[in-house]
Amino acid sequence: MAITGRPKVSVIGGGHVGSTLAMRIAEAALADVLLVDIVEGMPQGKTLDLSESRPVVLNDVTISGTNDYADIAGSDIVITTAGVPRKPGMSRDDLVEINSKIAASIAGNIKKYAADAFIIQVANPLDAITYVISEITQVPKNKIMGMAGVLDSARYRYFIASALGVSVKDVQGIVLGGHGDTMVPLPRFTWVGGAPLPDVMPAEQIEAIVERTRKGGAEIVGLLKTGSAYYAPSAGAFEMAKAIIKDEKRILPVAAHLNGEYGISGLFVGVPAVLGKNGIEKIWQLPLSESELTALRDSAQHVKALVDKVNELGIL
Repeated sequence: MAITGRPKVSVIGGGHVGSTLAMRIAEAALADVLLVDIVEGMPQGKTLDLSESRPVVLNDVTISGTNDYADIAGSDIVITTAGVPRKPGMSRDDLVEINSKIAASIAGNIKKYAADAFIIQVANPLDAITYVISEITQVPKNKIMGMAGVLDSARYRYFIASALGVSVKDVQGIVLGGHGDTMVPLPRFTWVGGAPLPDVMPAEQIEAIVERTRKGGAEIVGLLKTGSAYYAPSAGAFEMAKAIIKDEKRILPVAAHLNGEYGISGLFVGVPAVLGKNGIEKIWQLPLSESELTALRDSAQHVKALVDKVNELGIL
């Protein structure tokens, strides 16, 4: 179902990621925004503050906050950001039990009030939580996806541009796999000003950047001490929502449900996909080498282990 008229995007979770995402959507006049959180007064206060900026940024989108999930009715896109963030020393996987339970509650409300919406999932561990929401909502697989690859690829591209002293605009690169330590940056599919990355950067420097990309979220958690990243994650979710609303046909790396692509089935794993008015319109299959394909499948196995753990919890 194509989106017509002024779209409505509901952002579930009014913390740093959710409120920053709401601001990005509103300031771009991409859609009317509803911010949902269980903390009384918090989403209302944040969206009132955002609304008071409208005369400065000059747009007339509606920005509102609520504690009532019933208000998400009529949403074109629901973006889920609610969950417990990591603390220093924690991996994303450590959050699987508590955030799966939060996601199950959210998914039940999406199914009840906004069953036709596209769903973009942000909370960690991202791939497993996307599975939880998919299983409970039972939305068509083209309408649900996880935001990870856009974020991981952005970090990867930034590190490369910074190391080479060039504009981020001239670095194209992609990261596949699960959103964790097994993610798969692809130097062979990375270009700087039209040149393959291995032609302009030594192998050992590339490997260091690949490793920093895998640990990118943990690096920020370690520096902040009391929270996790939110500017870049919100930018990634915004880019995905924009591609759907504006029918951009962007090829973006997202956690998509695979049905045999890359030899993987039944899991949400980061792969390039064409995003447009129908959500995931096509899984874009790169001609991976044997070693790249092995790394992607190994990453998928890690995702499967988390999914198995979710199933053992008995919340589905």
